[in-house]
Amino acid sequence: MAHLLVVHYVLLVVAGWLVVGMLGLVALRRTRVVAHGLFPVGAVFGLFLSGLGLTGVFAGPQEAVLPLGLPGLPFHLRLDGLSAYFLSVLGVVSTGVSAFSAGYFRKGEGTPPGLICFEYHVCLASMAVLLLADDAYCFMVAWETMTLSATFLVMTNHRIAEIRRAAWLYFLISHVGALALLLCFGLLQANTGDYTFASMRQQHLDVVWASIAFLLALFGFGTKAGIFPLHVWLPEAHPAAPSPVSALMSGFVLKAGLYGVLRTVFDLLHVQIAWWGVLMLMLGLFTALFGVVFSAIQTDMKRLLAYSSIDNIGLMFVSMGLAILFRAYGMNALAALSLTALLYQIASHATFKSLLFLGTGSVLHATGERNLGRLGGLIRFMPWTAWAALVGALTSAGLPPLSGFVSEWLLLQSFLFTPGLPDPFLNMVVPLVAALIALVAALAGYTMVKFFGIVFLGQPRETKLREARDASPWERAGFVWLAAICVLLGLLPVQFVVVLDRVTQLLVGAGIGPAVARHGWLLLAPISVERASYMPAVFLLFFFACCGLAWLLVRRLYHGRLRRAAPWACGYPFVNARMQDTAEGFGQPIREIFAPLFSIERQLPSPLDKKPQYSVVVTDRTWSLIYRPLERLVRRVTALAGLLQTGRIAVYLMHSFLVLIVLLMLVRR
Repeated sequence: MAHLLVVHYVLLVVAGWLVVGMLGLVALRRTRVVAHGLFPVGAVFGLFLSGLGLTGVFAGPQEAVLPLGLPGLPFHLRLDGLSAYFLSVLGVVSTGVSAFSAGYFRKGEGTPPGLICFEYHVCLASMAVLLLADDAYCFMVAWETMTLSATFLVMTNHRIAEIRRAAWLYFLISHVGALALLLCFGLLQANTGDYTFASMRQQHLDVVWASIAFLLALFGFGTKAGIFPLHVWLPEAHPAAPSPVSALMSGFVLKAGLYGVLRTVFDLLHVQIAWWGVLMLMLGLFTALFGVVFSAIQTDMKRLLAYSSIDNIGLMFVSMGLAILFRAYGMNALAALSLTALLYQIASHATFKSLLFLGTGSVLHATGERNLGRLGGLIRFMPWTAWAALVGALTSAGLPPLSGFVSEWLLLQSFLFTPGLPDPFLNMVVPLVAALIALVAALAGYTMVKFFGIVFLGQPRETKLREARDASPWERAGFVWLAAICVLLGLLPVQFVVVLDRVTQLLVGAGIGPAVARHGWLLLAPISVERASYMPAVFLLFFFACCGLAWLLVRRLYHGRLRRAAPWACGYPFVNARMQDTAEGFGQPIREIFAPLFSIERQLPSPLDKKPQYSVVVTDRTWSLIYRPLERLVRRVTALAGLLQTGRIAVYLMHSFLVLIVLLMLVRR
């Protein structure tokens, strides 16, 4: 494949997805045609895109112009290492989600399956165009198309009022962020009237205007990424959407916000300032801690995973903040290390979180339940789903030798070099941040133990769970694809870091690829072997050796030498599902420790109640502290503005006359 044609092949994939979506409209209510015909074709296009993205990482920048848009304002496209990498991640996620969807959409859930197919593939195509966009006009068209199609996907089961409210909240916050992006691009073009990114790269804003552009970009893209306090749509929209849509949103739509910040800070802006990195570091840290704490107390499967995504996004912002700090002080090699950790996190999170959401989709289809209090023991009846969810949970918990461990290990390696920063205050504060990051990682592991243990282990808490059926062959294909990526990224970090090196070279002019490749494919040493190293293959072999030794000792050496008798078992024959740990029990210690973060309403029974009931409702204080006062302020402003609309032409003429007088006075001055 000629390098100059990679961008054209990507456009063919975009066109293919759009054609598949159009065919979905033709086969509007033919579920079998849509599920078993169109979604697998979409998966093939996603697989092709993942390969194209990897090819594009190693190719040079490629440009194209599409004769679309307005006269004299065509779509400018550019494929470089950053966009190619994100395209590859999009291809990986879409392949797994599309394959799973072929078995998931057995019936239209409030929306005809053909229309879901159209919205889904339009969303994929718009995200691909977004990554290729090389001017503000094309970028915003793709951004709004992605937002609109994702809104309709969230609102698939639109007959339920809560789902409509969740979709509206996502749509509203996304458009507030879009306004900030328009202002950001207005600053970046620097009064030239040229909104192409090529022109923006040539501008040199002063520190003040560059900082304002950075803050606008952080706000605008942060609404999509789910950074605190712009996260409120995420735990509402993810549970409301069908599970494949939740997987796509968590797996890649959130990453669109990260892509936007990376593109703006490291490509379009010519300067990086230290306090930008400190701000992102603090925002990311609080977002991660906030997300993991709320995730630990959830009793709904999908809300638990949604808050877990907020935690992961926070860690990614921490990595980006470190990269900006190092870059601001001219420490480009360490900035490359932090960016490598960030890019590794992006790929790892895209795969394991998509895998977990797809697993909850299979459980939801098989049981009709997503409340953790009504699940349990499903590993006996849904082994494929259970093992896939186990891979996702272990990766999310950051356990070796999976990809989640490598990404977090690289992030902690970045923190180990922060004492080299020339600012003594940062040298004092950043190690505390690293300690809190370790706390977040521990709580994430705690949450995944809760998720997998309550859903799949123990005894079924409901009789109907014994009738649950495992995932269909198409769903299993999606599981295997995403689980395999989680394992491969964990076992082959050296090869993957070499790929990421091409992206970091583009962004900060440095990379850790040569240092990593110097020690061979078995040993990952981002700086030097003396500082730190990790051997995933050796760790895996040691794990298997321990398992084999345990089996040998128990089954071979001691088998037949033990006398078998009925055990006392501490009353085990009388144990039932009601005696198992519950989701509330798992979350209770976290709820007590971090009580100031929550708004807790308890319903306590009276001693005289014949049927006592106890309930605890935990909500996010962000609503009462930020959004409700903001809502009241907006209502008051709109009420004052409404006073101007009297419906009388004489009053409108008077307003125009007064405005004209004020303008004339200003001009005269």
